[in-house]
Amino acid sequence: MSKLANQPQPPPPSDMDVDSADAAEEKNLVRFSINVLELTREAQMQHGLRHGDYTRYRRYCTARLRRLYKSLKFLHGRGKYTKRNITESTVKDVRFLHVVFYMAERAWSHAMEKKTAGPNAKQRIYMLGRFRKAVKWATLFSQLCSIKGDSRTSLEAEAYASYMKGTLLFEQEKNIEAAMMNFKNTRTVYEELGKYGSIENQLLCRQRIEEVEPMIGFCSRKLGGSALQAHDLLDMEKEGPAYDLFKAKIEAVLAETRSQQAASMTEFNWLGRRFPITSAKTRVSILKAQQLERDLNGAATESIPADKKLAIFDKLFSAYHDARGCIRNDLASAGNAENIRDDLNGLDKAVSAVLGLRTIERNQLLVSIAKSKFAKHRDEKNEKVTKPEELVRLYDLLIQNTTDLTDLVSSGRDKNEEENSFLHEYELKGLAFRAERCFYLAKSYSSAGKRTEAYALFVHARSLVDSALHQLANSPDKALIQDLKALSDNCRSNSCIEHATGIMEDESAPENLSKGVSTMSLGDDKKKDNKYLLDILESYESAIGEPHGKVPSRIAQFPPPFQSVPCNPIVLDTVYNIIEFPNLENRMKKEKKGILKRFWG
Repeated sequence: MSKLANQPQPPPPSDMDVDSADAAEEKNLVRFSINVLELTREAQMQHGLRHGDYTRYRRYCTARLRRLYKSLKFLHGRGKYTKRNITESTVKDVRFLHVVFYMAERAWSHAMEKKTAGPNAKQRIYMLGRFRKAVKWATLFSQLCSIKGDSRTSLEAEAYASYMKGTLLFEQEKNIEAAMMNFKNTRTVYEELGKYGSIENQLLCRQRIEEVEPMIGFCSRKLGGSALQAHDLLDMEKEGPAYDLFKAKIEAVLAETRSQQAASMTEFNWLGRRFPITSAKTRVSILKAQQLERDLNGAATESIPADKKLAIFDKLFSAYHDARGCIRNDLASAGNAENIRDDLNGLDKAVSAVLGLRTIERNQLLVSIAKSKFAKHRDEKNEKVTKPEELVRLYDLLIQNTTDLTDLVSSGRDKNEEENSFLHEYELKGLAFRAERCFYLAKSYSSAGKRTEAYALFVHARSLVDSALHQLANSPDKALIQDLKALSDNCRSNSCIEHATGIMEDESAPENLSKGVSTMSLGDDKKKDNKYLLDILESYESAIGEPHGKVPSRIAQFPPPFQSVPCNPIVLDTVYNIIEFPNLENRMKKEKKGILKRFWG
């Protein structure tokens, strides 16, 4: 005891040591802030996922990780790889959290790259492994953000990890209930975060919720055991990575649903005629096309944007082309069975007629889009205005489509009453299309300043409209009659305008000619209009034309005019002719000749 008592005691800690310890503790308690959703969206949209290019995004993540490792000096050895884990004590910079985040994104993008490529059994195992790796890194990211990040960062990281877990479970199809719970957790977090912050942040949260909603609906329908209807699945179709995740599942379920419905479809009805369908592939293709037609002609069709309608038309054409391909394959293998060949030929003709009819509807949609732009003026965004020549081209297509359709329906067998009424209706529509084409052709001539041709075309268009209205007197198509009456009024007003404008131009032609002659000069004085901005820098004169005028701006003449430049003087070397050069024969080497050469010379 005496020895212990005699040992010197350590000095009490000074104020400087206490301050340094507090500073170190505060440094360890620094909370990092990351806007996870904004970081994810910006990285994905700027590096490939705007166009669904997961390969490009994966390469970006790899390059980004390499830059982070180098800037943090967190390398993994030279030559031989040395594993270095990121733990709570390692995270002394926010970039360490970025490393974990981009590791999860790289694994996820690699899995999605394999998925969109249509993996086989072996590639699917590899794809699921990458999804598990993404879940592992996302979970680590959530854990580190809960310790080192602020409350918002921790919440967003938790939503990110829940989304990754739900993606893995959804792809495995083993625990749909757990997948739905994770997606619901993600939705709940973003609903809360969307109530606060800037407008941009609220929009990002809303977009994320819209991406997750179809996946929750898909899981709930599978858990509820209710049949997934085709229109419900089509409503789930979105754009973006979330839709790419379950696009294959939707297509598989849609194909299964159509196959079940096609079993009860035995014939195809067209204009009062019935055509038997024996091929299962033909039934599925026609059923798919009819479903798309119902989507186009449904009650909510007015709310569908034009570009979405055009995309549905493309899918519709693809379905009908597949049906025609199946029918013609059956025709090739039918042999000499006349009854079967007649049925298949009738079915092929009916499907081709429906395809032609939908083509006319699509071109009419393009005409309506072009007309809406034709009536507009150029706004601040410099939106492209439709020229009358473009409408003329569209009406040429409509006239050709109408002619092909009427020729197809009128060919072959005896026509029934429905076919005759159909032919009469589309002959009148063809006449209306010709009147519209003539009207916009007159517009084209009017914009070119050809008053006589424009006036004659307006009068001819009005005569075509009057002829069509006379034949449509008892028609139930009131919309077409109203359009033709409006076109007749436009033709009448435009023809009067062209007539008056032509008379005014003829009256003013001699006056304009005399003015032009009076201003002519034989001198070299330059006109004011020929002056360019670079030539009149000392005077305040405008060299810029009107915003919508045809006169171009006069900044500088290009290509520049030729200018005379002094050339080098011509020197004639006359001294050379009178110089006497010395004789150099004595310096020339003499050739030695032998005896034989001397003898023979």
